[in-house]
Amino acid sequence: MNYKDKIILAPMVRIGTLPMRLLALRYGADIVYTEELIDWKFLRSRRKCNEILNTIDYIDQTDGTIVFRTCKEEKEKVVLQLGTCDAERALKVAKMVENDVAAIDINMGCPKEFSIKGGMGVALMAQPEKANTILKTLVKNVSIPVSCKIRIFETPEKTLELVNKLVSSGIKAIAIHGRTRDERPQHAVHTDIIRYIAESICIPVIANGGSKEIEKHGDIYKFKELTGCTSVMIARAAEWNCSIFRKEGLLPMDLVITDYLKLAVDYDNSPSNTKYCIQNILRDLQETPRGRQFLECQTLEQICSIWGLGDYCQEKQSQYQKMGIQGRWQVTPSELEPPHKKIKLPAEELNGVTEMKVCFIRANFNDLNLPKSRLHAWAGKNGYKIPVYETQQVEKLFRTIITFNGHKYASTFWEKNKKFAEQGAALVCLHKLGLITQEELIQLGSIIK
Repeated sequence: MNYKDKIILAPMVRIGTLPMRLLALRYGADIVYTEELIDWKFLRSRRKCNEILNTIDYIDQTDGTIVFRTCKEEKEKVVLQLGTCDAERALKVAKMVENDVAAIDINMGCPKEFSIKGGMGVALMAQPEKANTILKTLVKNVSIPVSCKIRIFETPEKTLELVNKLVSSGIKAIAIHGRTRDERPQHAVHTDIIRYIAESICIPVIANGGSKEIEKHGDIYKFKELTGCTSVMIARAAEWNCSIFRKEGLLPMDLVITDYLKLAVDYDNSPSNTKYCIQNILRDLQETPRGRQFLECQTLEQICSIWGLGDYCQEKQSQYQKMGIQGRWQVTPSELEPPHKKIKLPAEELNGVTEMKVCFIRANFNDLNLPKSRLHAWAGKNGYKIPVYETQQVEKLFRTIITFNGHKYASTFWEKNKKFAEQGAALVCLHKLGLITQEELIQLGSIIK
């Protein structure tokens, strides 16, 4: 990967997921960074090819959620930013992903408490030997470029001392956020210190922290000239309007949101992450009538409907469900990493239980047609007692057995929380009572083949 003369989407927590990265590339970004991904979370994941979305998914083996999703379109331009404080763990992750990404970056600039307490982010700046060891270990053992991202110290000399130590590891580039550990966006960026570093070392320096000065595409080059850097990395300016990467100029906010939502639908992005990204585009407009309507949305389809994409979302989700996508990968206790060896499922509990493999996908239900609500309403109307729910938990996986009118019902699909497990069991019960058909379950994407 060439780091010279590039405009780059910076790593941003919850923003740098696949839809936003692809949007940035399509608008003109040269390189895109993932959000910071923590090593231990990656190490408990498993790589799977998603043939429906044509993506590579790294799946958390504790609950089936997606740690990292990528695709062919970004393969040569995506940098995975890793949060780590341990060379051995960092290398294990790098070896897992080196054929799926263009480069690895070690986060040494995050000032948040979570990172610092874990010995990651800016905590590594106080331990240059450890930081150097992590970088050197990666440089020597992986086939793709390695870089890091730091903040500055109070003086250019102290900053350069650290940078020289990091550069000696053999990294291909270094990104510098022009604020200290304790400074925040409201503080001015120290372009003079970034320039001092850029003029003092021989590898590409990527300038970061200039979003207050970057309001249009041309401002990127002014910031580049001001810092004397090889390339510029953009965070908040891109978060607010990703079309900042367009040479032709900014696009209206609604068009940016529409373009983003299409990618979110195409790549089955989670409703919560999609909502978070749009909130950061809307900012103060969340207080408008449309903004408040948006904040009430719970599903991807509801969000899309506000921007005229409700039918597009519904059709795409229906298509994916027919192809077999289930909203999340199935993980069972025996597949946990490490495998759960002591699963206590009393045999007497399973005797006489009617089972089906169905899952509950929250996005496909509104508050009025939840399976439990339907089951309870039918029970009350016909004079039956309300069902009793017994939930089993193994690590972060849940499975519920319903006892209703003398019979037991359960799904063999392990859910990611207790509420979902109860809803899944209610679906089985509704189906066996003849209150929901096989075709309806298929339309809801609940049937697991």
